[in-house]
Amino acid sequence: MTPCVPLSHTTLNALRSEISIPRYDRSSLTGGILHIGVGNFHRAHQATYLDRLFQTGDNLDWGIIGASVQAEDAARREDLIGQDCLSAVVELDPAGYTASICGSMIDFLPIDGSAIVAALVRPEIRIVSLTITEGGYFIDEGTGGFDIGHAGIQADIENPNRPGTVFGILVAALAQRSAAGLPPFTILSCDNIPHNGAVTRQSLLGLAEVTAPHAVDWIADRVQTPNGMVDCITPAAGERERELVEREFGLFDRSPVICEPFRQWVLEDRFSNGRPPLEQVGVEFVTDVAPYELMKLRILNGGHAALAYAGALLGYHYVHDAMRDQLVRAFVDRLIRREIIPTLTPIFGVDFHAYLASVLERFSNPRIGDTIPRLCLDGSNRQPKFILPTVNERLAARESISGLALEVALWCRFCTGTRDDGSPIAVEDEEAERLMENARRADTEPSAFLGMTDIFGSLSSNRTFADSFSSALEKLKNRGAVGALEAYVNGGLQ
Repeated sequence: MTPCVPLSHTTLNALRSEISIPRYDRSSLTGGILHIGVGNFHRAHQATYLDRLFQTGDNLDWGIIGASVQAEDAARREDLIGQDCLSAVVELDPAGYTASICGSMIDFLPIDGSAIVAALVRPEIRIVSLTITEGGYFIDEGTGGFDIGHAGIQADIENPNRPGTVFGILVAALAQRSAAGLPPFTILSCDNIPHNGAVTRQSLLGLAEVTAPHAVDWIADRVQTPNGMVDCITPAAGERERELVEREFGLFDRSPVICEPFRQWVLEDRFSNGRPPLEQVGVEFVTDVAPYELMKLRILNGGHAALAYAGALLGYHYVHDAMRDQLVRAFVDRLIRREIIPTLTPIFGVDFHAYLASVLERFSNPRIGDTIPRLCLDGSNRQPKFILPTVNERLAARESISGLALEVALWCRFCTGTRDDGSPIAVEDEEAERLMENARRADTEPSAFLGMTDIFGSLSSNRTFADSFSSALEKLKNRGAVGALEAYVNGGLQ
């Protein structure tokens, strides 16, 4: 086997011709964006969009400086610094692999809050972007507000000059910029959570009111936190993926990125201090991102939920294998077309049925290797976000919920911990013990499952929903998952 070329700036021209490389002068890149949370998704998504923009030869003052507050990211930082902050991005197209080298990141700061604050005070930093997962926003699960009592936030309140959380760092830097008469930066969430900009603003102001009261009005008036919708399936990468890159492309990358070829980024056009012209490379700028968020939340995430429990009960491990089952595919397609798409707010120029078709093809991509167990994780948190709001809207409109009720019944059946053939299912959920107990009771007492009001809310006492759920559960009991799915697909669950 031919030795692999190690990725670095000096080896770019030695890479195979089929690998796309930066054609811009990376030595001319300067930092305009500081990104916190340099994971695989960021490099597959935001960093790739910027790399494509830089390929035009312009806007080279918007380079990315990476940062993290997580100690476990030290190894990734070392890997990326060791290869000049370059990343191989391999797209898992069903027609074949394609590889490109993303060069939009120019530095990765030490994992130290004070170092990040110092960088954020530099006037050339005009955008701070985030991929810090939902847990990084300190959302109180009970109220949906800012969790000021979180231990990390309390530590920042006690030591505001030595912040350890992302929001402690942001508030400290903004307070210094305000005092120095510098313009603010935009804070741009790239996390896959609804209303991510509003959530960012809630946490930012919640902490600023306590640790920087002298600057809180300036922050509230001047700092923009636009909402955005992001999408690109990006599986975790490990040794198998490194070996794939070596085998397919003769390239050694310490930390490659593996992703699907589809990307979408929709942003509200509200920025504090300028922005790169990302519309040139496919980013959609809109006045209100909410309809796009709802489309993705209900079609893609809702589709994943429908696929997950049907696929699990039929014994599938990989998502693409479940999608090859025409009964499963027909269930997901019919449910979304009949009961989910009608609840969406129309978007000018967007065809929801065409979007659904693209989603189903993405689910079917065998190269992604996404798994049914991953989709089944944390149902007690995902169902109230992806399925139950649609149920409420359909009920309010007095429309059929037979497919949605079947999806909830499939989840309930999954939570019993066994398939129709008696084989065990691992129920991985923070509420697993309670879910399993109530799902088993629901075999004779369906209200036991719906009675979890912290999950189902007002649906726990909705008679129409209870009747539809009980009917679907009875079909699952008498006919099994296959029979119940067939009944719905053929119009028998009304």
